[in-house]
Amino acid sequence: MRVVICGGGVIGACIAWFLRRRGIDVIVVERTEVAAAASGKAGGFLARDWCAGTPLDALARRSFALHAELASEIAGDWGYRPMSAYSGFVAPDGDARRNLLPTLAWLAKGVVIAQRIGTRETTAIVHPRKFTSAVMDAVLAQGGQLHHGRVTAIVRDADGVTARGVEVDGNVVEADAVVIAMGPWSLLAAQWMSLPAVYGQRSPSIVYDTGTDVPADALFLEYEDDGSAVSIEVFPRADGSTHITALSDIAPLPLDPASVTPDQDAIARLQAMSERLSPLFSSANIIARQACFRPVTQDGLPLIGKVPESNGLYVATGHNVWGILNAPATGEALAQLIADGAAQIDLSPFDPARLSPLDPSLLHGR
Repeated sequence: MRVVICGGGVIGACIAWFLRRRGIDVIVVERTEVAAAASGKAGGFLARDWCAGTPLDALARRSFALHAELASEIAGDWGYRPMSAYSGFVAPDGDARRNLLPTLAWLAKGVVIAQRIGTRETTAIVHPRKFTSAVMDAVLAQGGQLHHGRVTAIVRDADGVTARGVEVDGNVVEADAVVIAMGPWSLLAAQWMSLPAVYGQRSPSIVYDTGTDVPADALFLEYEDDGSAVSIEVFPRADGSTHITALSDIAPLPLDPASVTPDQDAIARLQAMSERLSPLFSSANIIARQACFRPVTQDGLPLIGKVPESNGLYVATGHNVWGILNAPATGEALAQLIADGAAQIDLSPFDPARLSPLDPSLLHGR
């Protein structure tokens, strides 16, 4: 059996890994480079039970466990480490709470930690680009293939229903099954098949070189900016970098993932906010100013499963903020679905058929 996976991000890489573990031939088709979009620019934060009470709970718990297993199973160092997580706020100028001492010594005056919301047993982190690349390298080491090019069509049998491969830059790559895992760019596949809409939410971020000065504590802080409350997230990584993000917005999705750039006003605001958190977040320590588009669906749940009205076609996208966390369990479940016809985790909440398909005419001009 041969499976073509469209998309070289963290979801595509994990699907390829779990298929190869079953001895199934895989070809990953990637337009730009592995982890080129959100998989390379996300925070990498993992939480075991933060999806409790939602349809994502079982997927998240399984995936959290798989992250720990993969850290000892796949060669490479992607900075997997358990960490604590705290919530708090940044008191504005003139607020009496600024006189409170910060709970964490490396933070600036006015940053108040309210409570611990994650422990080393329930929260962790990875470096997303390094994780995605290591998984893809493991796929290649086990005989998988990585094909660079742009998917332009799905190749079908004469019945018009059964997938037999993909067209890549005018050439046919044959397969017994095809998986669409192109993040927000999966919406382009709606012109070839019946798929619900997938939107792109832009998230700017700044990465700082902080060395060993910032401990393994993720922060989720409320910040008052121009009279409105903003949530800012701080993720220290094992490699000495700290990823800070806030101010997500909706923006037009570029056709080419390599064309994604951050809004300069948003980056300037984020930098000013970061500098108020700690003297460690100075402009001299900035490694990257960047942005990525997270794939989001109409109901906030991912699309994982068979594509409606087709045979041999599957989709895995729309994971929103939990893409890095839920990638391993998504890969495992989809590999089971393709190879065995069913997954151990209940995928019914993520069935693409639950949502109305996107009208392909809306993609005119893309």
